[in-house]
Amino acid sequence: MPVKMPYKLFAACCLFFSAFTVSAQPYPNHVVRIILPYPPGGSMDALGRMVFDRVSQALGQQFVIDYRPGASGNIGSEIAARSAPDGHTLLLNTLPFVVNPSLYKKMPFDTIKDFAPISLLATSPFVLVVHPSVPAKTVAEFIALAKKQSGKLNYSSAGVGTNLHVAAELFKNLTKTEILHVPYKGGGAALIATVGGEADLSFIGIQPAFPHIQSNKLRALGITTVKRAPSLPDLPSISETVPGYEFSSWWGLLAPAATPPAIVQLLSEQIAKAARAPEIAKRFEQDGVDAVAGTPAQFAASIKSDIARWAKVIKDNRIEPQ
Repeated sequence: MPVKMPYKLFAACCLFFSAFTVSAQPYPNHVVRIILPYPPGGSMDALGRMVFDRVSQALGQQFVIDYRPGASGNIGSEIAARSAPDGHTLLLNTLPFVVNPSLYKKMPFDTIKDFAPISLLATSPFVLVVHPSVPAKTVAEFIALAKKQSGKLNYSSAGVGTNLHVAAELFKNLTKTEILHVPYKGGGAALIATVGGEADLSFIGIQPAFPHIQSNKLRALGITTVKRAPSLPDLPSISETVPGYEFSSWWGLLAPAATPPAIVQLLSEQIAKAARAPEIAKRFEQDGVDAVAGTPAQFAASIKSDIARWAKVIKDNRIEPQ
């Protein structure tokens, strides 16, 4: 005579085997969405496509970039933080991720608790560029011009707290110059504004700025790191004129906090392989980008130290939301 199983026990068993079946499915089993919390056209966009095309080939699933700009990256980051922690929604982020906690009094997510760091992909210098109509050929000449025309020159940025904004404010603070900040909706828009002469200058990533420098639509005055870039070997470091000035950006991949460690580790390993592939490594070197591709633990430690570092910079430079 068949034994009847109590309904609650039967339901529990169904849930158990359902969960087991889902967890046993290979990862990824459908399209992976990578949220980029900025508009298309910035340096992080180009870098991400190079790396994730390679990861897509290795894992056999499409990795699609989903642009969710706004609020200095906070809108897209919040979407990622609230997404299902199954590895199919990831976040590709940069410097504002560690700047915003000190810049905004109220954040829509917790930078540390709501994310599982996967890998720091790369670091890169920026370049100070001016529109050809600006009568300055060197950093020293530009500083003299900015002091002579105090408050009349303007610089474009991708928004408050973004790489472009922080790099420029550090420059202003150390050179004691007054240059007007004009925020745009993303790095691509900020670059277009400077190329078109709507803005006098900007601090732009090497990758998107390079073709405009080569075509003389922009004039490069200096690189933001002490180390010069192979793609612009004759371009001096800003620190050669402004002692103590140094700025570099980074790009890193994160997942929602409860994402299984096995998925985090798999993605970290695949990113490291992609970043070190000969053709990508060569492109990084040409653009002055340093491939990092570290471990999840290393990226987590870097995030914590950067939050502390930029909290001091924001306070010292009195940077506030506009």
